[in-house]
Amino acid sequence: MTPLRVFITGASSGIGAALARQYAAQGATLGLLARRGAALEALIATLPNSARHRAYAVDVRDHAAIAEAAQAFLCYAGGADVVIANAGVSVGTLTEYAEDIAVFDTIIATNLVATAATFSPFIAAMRAAWQTSGTPARLVGIGSVAGIRGLPGAEAYSASKAAVISYCESLRLEMKPQGIKVVTICPGYIDTPMTRKNPYPMPFLMDPDKFAARAAQVIAAGDSYAVIPWQMGVVAKVLRMLPNVLYDLAFVNAPHKPRKTAS
Repeated sequence: MTPLRVFITGASSGIGAALARQYAAQGATLGLLARRGAALEALIATLPNSARHRAYAVDVRDHAAIAEAAQAFLCYAGGADVVIANAGVSVGTLTEYAEDIAVFDTIIATNLVATAATFSPFIAAMRAAWQTSGTPARLVGIGSVAGIRGLPGAEAYSASKAAVISYCESLRLEMKPQGIKVVTICPGYIDTPMTRKNPYPMPFLMDPDKFAARAAQVIAAGDSYAVIPWQMGVVAKVLRMLPNVLYDLAFVNAPHKPRKTAS
């Protein structure tokens, strides 16, 4: 069986690094992209078949650099079977503070626009491969349970992840006739450096490697949408059905994510 060729953004830590470990254990050839090149190289050194993998030190807000990295990986690996747009930032924002508007820009650019910029350079090659082999490739967008209903203090993050969910749904319809599957995965609380900053309890907190193992199953199956862990999927469905008056009563005083300046 030919090893998978997998390209992952935001791969230097957290969910991205866990996905890299999961696919490397399966024998995949990896293209790993993140801003921190040294962290990528350190991760690759720990993976099976480390010489096979490639690191790309790129800020996902630099769309030309993403396209260049994608083309380099396509040339090196001869194609791509799975592309996971995982890069993301999660910090608190409050619209009442003018300085937070710059943070809005950063979050939307990183979580939403970079998802499209990551997928775009791969579509033509994936379409051509499907026409030749009949095997559909996968484009995987990482949403969030926070995108299912807006959370106080996370205005930009919730908005960005809601947009990722809707964007991937639109893209799924566009790609279906072209033989490309689009998979949306919404993590709940995963134990990563990002979530460890949250100053509140996190129900159903999940180990990142367990998350990655389940995510790889969803991606292999070509499922259109999944919430991981499943318990958070149940919670999300309940919250989505709550009338606004009940949702507001339950969450109006919920603790907020810490704010920070734009970067």
